[in-house]
Amino acid sequence: MTTTELRLWTVDEYHRMIEADILTTEDRVELLEGQIIQMSPQQPPHAATTQRTFNYLNHLLVGIAFLRMQLPITLYPNSEPEPDIAVVRIKSREYIDGHPTADDIFLLIEVADRTLNSDRTSKARIYAQARIAEYWIVDVNARQIYVLREPGEETYQQEIILDGNAKLSLLAFPEIEVEVSQMFL
Repeated sequence: MTTTELRLWTVDEYHRMIEADILTTEDRVELLEGQIIQMSPQQPPHAATTQRTFNYLNHLLVGIAFLRMQLPITLYPNSEPEPDIAVVRIKSREYIDGHPTADDIFLLIEVADRTLNSDRTSKARIYAQARIAEYWIVDVNARQIYVLREPGEETYQQEIILDGNAKLSLLAFPEIEVEVSQMFL
């Protein structure tokens, strides 16, 4: 029996496939750990919670950080995910020359309705290995937030689950108080 090895792609190869129109916006894919993965379609609760969370945090962080919604971030050497929300450094050219990288990122947020398991495992591993200091998973179904901090070799060393009555602050901006209830409809 012949075994076939999986061919993993780098960020640079992925970008060349996009530039050559091998991959287009119609493909709805992201690069995760060298694999080109089909993105899940969004149900209305996911889309509405993403928009509400984005609007709320954007209001709190205006002039302090940029918020990007469902746009790529580049995590060398082999991941270019599209988190639901990325809180990133303000740059005068607004990332026209390249997507934000790990050094630009304060916080990543994934909104989960059907993807909670993969967001807690594979996405957490990718973000922790890239040394993203803070990662939140907004669980639409349970109306709670997983707050992951202290990135380690394989995943985050700290995970706190907060319900809708909780308040928290971002590691990067401890003076900003976030009310979990404001992220849910």
